[in-house]
Amino acid sequence: MTEPVPATADSWTLVWSDEFEGDRLDLSKWDFDVGNGFFDYKSQSWVPGWGNEELQYYTREADNLTVKDSLLTIRAIKEAIHGCGYTSARIKTRKRDGTPLFAKTYGRFEIRARVPWGKGLWPALWMLPQEDRYGGWAASGEIDLMEIVGEKPTEVLNSIHFGSAGSQARALITHVHPLPEGSTVADWHVYAAEWLPGEIRFYVDGVHTSTRNHWWSCSKTLDGQGVAATKAAELNPWPAPFDQPFYLVMNVAVGGNFPGAPNEQTRFPAELQVDYVRVYDRVGGYGAPKPRGKGRFPWQKKAR
Repeated sequence: MTEPVPATADSWTLVWSDEFEGDRLDLSKWDFDVGNGFFDYKSQSWVPGWGNEELQYYTREADNLTVKDSLLTIRAIKEAIHGCGYTSARIKTRKRDGTPLFAKTYGRFEIRARVPWGKGLWPALWMLPQEDRYGGWAASGEIDLMEIVGEKPTEVLNSIHFGSAGSQARALITHVHPLPEGSTVADWHVYAAEWLPGEIRFYVDGVHTSTRNHWWSCSKTLDGQGVAATKAAELNPWPAPFDQPFYLVMNVAVGGNFPGAPNEQTRFPAELQVDYVRVYDRVGGYGAPKPRGKGRFPWQKKAR
C-alpha cells in the first residue's frame, strides 16, 4: 500500500478512494464512456471525436482496461473498429445517464499514476461538473490535474477551463511543469489539486506547481451559442463555475486537435497505469471564498 504524499499546511481527511484491489473495475465507483463521440441535445446533432477530432473508439473490453495487482491499466491499441483506427478506455465517477457515483465540491484530489507518451497520445486525469449549472462546456468549468502533449514526456500540464459555452468563447489557463532531470511521465508520479473556494492549487510529487485564483463564468448565449461577457454584470457570481460538485475522469485519447495524429514512432499498446485515486476533505471546513485574484476579463484588451 503506497502512502499518500504529505499535503500542504492544510490538514486533510480521506473521504473517498479507490486502491484498485480485486480483479475488475468497481462499478459502484466508475462507469465507462463508450464510442467515438456524443449526442448534443442542444444542437440536436452527433459530435464525433468527442468534440476534439479524436481518433480512438472507447470500449469497456478487457483489452482496453484491466485491474490486476492493485493497479488499474488503461490501454490504447492500434486496431480498426467502427470506423476508428484505435481503441482505448475512458472511465468516470458518473454513470453515462448522468447519475452521480461520486462528485464533490472542494477538497484535495490525488492520483498516483504513470502515463504513456508519444506523438498523438493524450492521457489525462481530470474533472468535470456533475451538472452544467452555468451552461455547456466550458461555462461550467473543467479542472485538469494532469495531461501531456504526447511527444513531450518531461512536461506536465495543469489547466482550468472556464468562460462561456462553446470553444469560441471559453477561456483556458495552463501551467507547464518540467519534471526533474532524468524523469518522465512514464515514471510514477503523484498528481494533485487542492480546490478551495476561490483558489485551486496544483501539485506534482508534493511540489506546488501553480495556483489559480482568477476565472469567470458567463451563461449568456446568442442563437444557442455561448458568447463572452461584455461587462461584469453578465458574469455568474464568484467563484462560479468552480463552486459546484465535480466528478473524476481518466482516459487515454489518441490523436485530436491537441496532440495531433500518431506517427510511425508512436508505440502501441500505450498504457496508463493508476496505483490509487484519493479524495480528501479539509479539516475544519472551507469558509468563505477567497477574493478573486488579478487577471483579465473577456472585455479587456490584452496588454501589448
